[in-house]
Amino acid sequence: MRIHRSRTTALATLAGLALALTACGGSGSAGGAAGPPATSPAPAPSGSAPAPGPDPDPAPSGTATPTAATPTAAAASPSPDGKGTGAAGAATDDSYAYTHPCSARNITVKVTAPQGFPATVRVVTVTNNGAATCGLDLHPAVGFSAKGAALGVQATPPDGLGGAPAHPVRPGATAYAAVDLNPSGGAGPVADEINILADPAHMPNADATSLPLATPAAVSRPRVGVYHFSARDSFNSLR
Repeated sequence: MRIHRSRTTALATLAGLALALTACGGSGSAGGAAGPPATSPAPAPSGSAPAPGPDPDPAPSGTATPTAATPTAAAASPSPDGKGTGAAGAATDDSYAYTHPCSARNITVKVTAPQGFPATVRVVTVTNNGAATCGLDLHPAVGFSAKGAALGVQATPPDGLGGAPAHPVRPGATAYAAVDLNPSGGAGPVADEINILADPAHMPNADATSLPLATPAAVSRPRVGVYHFSARDSFNSLR
């Protein structure tokens, strides 16, 4: 009888323990099916926005970055002379030259005696070595010397000049001005040097360039043409 009561008591104890475990399963234990998984987030209250989280990459992967800001950045870029251009590339437009005279340090001045022109004609060339378009006066100031002494003779430009306020010279480009030392073939002092001030409207006399004439020639009532994009066009302006 003692042994029989012990088994009955043990079975009753095990049955009670099983019921206790079953009752505990509803509170999220692995064996319970009554509740949601422990890792499921609690639903947000109706009408409320979820709390903001970190967003390390605001642009979705694979989406092109807008380029609308690019022109604005270009417009704000300074021009080669350090001033704002207002639009990308404006510093190389011809109109930029009207308010930006050429600087003597950014140009190269030469004189040639090109073939196909009268023997009394020389051509002044002015090349822009700068990074921005610059403007020249409508024609250079041209004088003459002999053995280092000025002859006191100045070339005169054509009558009735007008048009744009300056002749534009783009970066790397050259302006041409024809000079006829003796249009009428008259008698005059012989010059061995030509003195050129590329932009008399904006440059001081100290910026003048003195160049030797390969062949000395008599100078009488010399004429200078307006700046053009070719030597022939400038020569035609003398007529």
